[in-house]
Amino acid sequence: MSRGTSILRLTGAAAAAGVLAAAVALPAIGGAGAMFVSASEDLNLKPEDLKEPPLAEKTTVQDAKGNEIATFYEEYREVIPLSQVADVMKTAIISIEDFRFYEHGAIDIEGTIRALAKNFTSGGIAQGGSSITQQYVKQVLVNSAVTDEEKAAATEASYARKLNELRYAMAIEEKYSKDQILEKYLNIAYFGASANGVEAAAKRFFGVSASELDLAQAATLAGAVQNPNRTDPNLGRKQRAALLERRNIVLSRMAELGKITPQQAEEAKAKKLGWKGTALPGGCETSDYPYYCMYVRAEMLNNPIFGKTKKERAQLLSRGGLTIRTTLDPKMQRAAEAAIKKHVHASDRPVASEALVQPGTGAIKAMAASRKYGNDKRKNEMSYNVVANAAHGGGVGFQPGSTFKTFTLITALKEGMKVNDGLSVGSGYRASGYSTFKNCKGESIGDPSHTVTNDEGSGGFLTLQSGTWGSVNTFFMKLEEKVGLCDTIKTAKSLGIERADGLPLLEFSTFTLGTNEMDPVTVANAYAAIAARGKYCEPMVITQITDRYGKVKKYQPKCEQVLDPEVADAAANVLTGVFTKGTMRGVGGIGRPAAGKTGTSDAQATAWFAGFTPDLAGAVSIGDPRGAQKYKLNGVTIGGRYYGAVFGASVPGPIWKDTMMAALKGTKATAFHPINTSRFGGCGSSCAPVQRHRDEPGQRDDIELGDGTVRLEDGIGR
Repeated sequence: MSRGTSILRLTGAAAAAGVLAAAVALPAIGGAGAMFVSASEDLNLKPEDLKEPPLAEKTTVQDAKGNEIATFYEEYREVIPLSQVADVMKTAIISIEDFRFYEHGAIDIEGTIRALAKNFTSGGIAQGGSSITQQYVKQVLVNSAVTDEEKAAATEASYARKLNELRYAMAIEEKYSKDQILEKYLNIAYFGASANGVEAAAKRFFGVSASELDLAQAATLAGAVQNPNRTDPNLGRKQRAALLERRNIVLSRMAELGKITPQQAEEAKAKKLGWKGTALPGGCETSDYPYYCMYVRAEMLNNPIFGKTKKERAQLLSRGGLTIRTTLDPKMQRAAEAAIKKHVHASDRPVASEALVQPGTGAIKAMAASRKYGNDKRKNEMSYNVVANAAHGGGVGFQPGSTFKTFTLITALKEGMKVNDGLSVGSGYRASGYSTFKNCKGESIGDPSHTVTNDEGSGGFLTLQSGTWGSVNTFFMKLEEKVGLCDTIKTAKSLGIERADGLPLLEFSTFTLGTNEMDPVTVANAYAAIAARGKYCEPMVITQITDRYGKVKKYQPKCEQVLDPEVADAAANVLTGVFTKGTMRGVGGIGRPAAGKTGTSDAQATAWFAGFTPDLAGAVSIGDPRGAQKYKLNGVTIGGRYYGAVFGASVPGPIWKDTMMAALKGTKATAFHPINTSRFGGCGSSCAPVQRHRDEPGQRDDIELGDGTVRLEDGIGR
């Protein structure tokens, strides 16, 4: 075709497609003068408001001191003001993408006509010719597209899409200044290597902030936006070579426009690409506190206070640009990690885990485990949150053994027993009939065919104190029979006890012996309620959230008084004796008022210790995640030490002790509230002397009471 015919065809196509505004000048190709095209009013080339959803920004998780511990994001992006972008970066992107950006309006006429001519002769969309404003519009449409249809419409190669972009661009130009548009563009643009926005790209590509970019680096990023997938340096040498070529094109263009000298361009071209591939901040997988991080993530996704639906909460977490302040105490976290590392190796088959909770708030101060989090079985990594329940990324948990005897003790105190009241028991216990125990449905579930025993030795008369200190199985079975299984279960539930796997609690007669699988967070939090004089608080990890606009939302503990404070005081009083007269006597105390209970499940499948001071509660468990019942803690080497059998005082007790001493160092000791002796009695001058003949840790203790000698053994929950 002749040039004149081409112009007429182009003019007709452009007008019919509705691409040009009224009275747009078309420069004649190859001749003087100009032709004019008047767009039809039917084209409706009027500004149209563009919905601009907030950009997806990374969410930062902080500890209680404000230190970053993790990030979550759908798109790695950090939105920054234009003032924090190096001037050379602004110059580079304008030079290569839209050098008349500050001169034209919504439409770059010359660029558009040039692109139209190329597209018309090629029979498709071969050249964009888009201004930075139009590119910003396109990115908004792409980023806000949800359905497949919307995504296809945002990227289709058609004049209809270009027309819509122009309408939106006209409105954007009316709404914002040029600097504001450039800022928005630099924050939304994708540069490759999973970096969205110039700040993320500067860090990802070169390990610097956008304000620190030099000429060569700025030219590299400016060159990357044209086709970020083809020049993605993270994909390999071929892509890095393509990016280097694009960088040099940008440098040449900057020199051609007089933005830099030819010498500056050549010096920058002589530099290597400089790709550093700085690792993207990861989620919990790369956090120094992965188990705590997993708990925070699960809490954000599952708790309705953070959004009406799970989808809404997930989008808020991954796109919301939040700053989440948590309850994690770095000092206490280090204390837990160090104590676990001292006693259990990461290479050991059994895994130890610990949670620390603040009484009176439910704030989880630390979550630690002996193994690293990950999926590499060769490195003995844990693939789930062993410290928490299934709802927070955990597994099925471990049986807590005799830590559950505390709930039977509390029930007895609630029902009027004094600490010196007791029962006579034998070395074995068997229910007298099916109706001996009834679950909370009123069903008879006693098992006359099953005998619960102590490891060795006989029974005798035991009080709430001595029975607890010695952790005597037969005593607690008899005590549970006396106070009622359902009442014991209700006490446990009031303190937040739920199975780790989320299933209903098993309501069997052996409930008091800890046959329901638990996680350390749940057990620690229950014991924290005792420390808080019966005030139970839901486990809490998030104290405040700051949104992308700086608005702060604070979250308060959710607490309820579930026990009579004096009942809690009496229970704490009894449990303090575990350190001086009971199963932890060989381990010793922590130099301040403390109370607790050891726990060992049947045949040493798992071992626990749960304890508290008025200021901090903690629970430690150890078991084999391959299957605790199959791989019991007998004849095992843990932390480089051989154990014939592991009990609550063997490994968990020492971990708890070392943790608490370090975690509370520098904190003034707080005393427990005194027991009301007129209501519950108590060990004073009228108590019979207690003497102990202690054997090896975890082995038999002989307790001599005023009325004779009773030998107590490490049974199911010792």
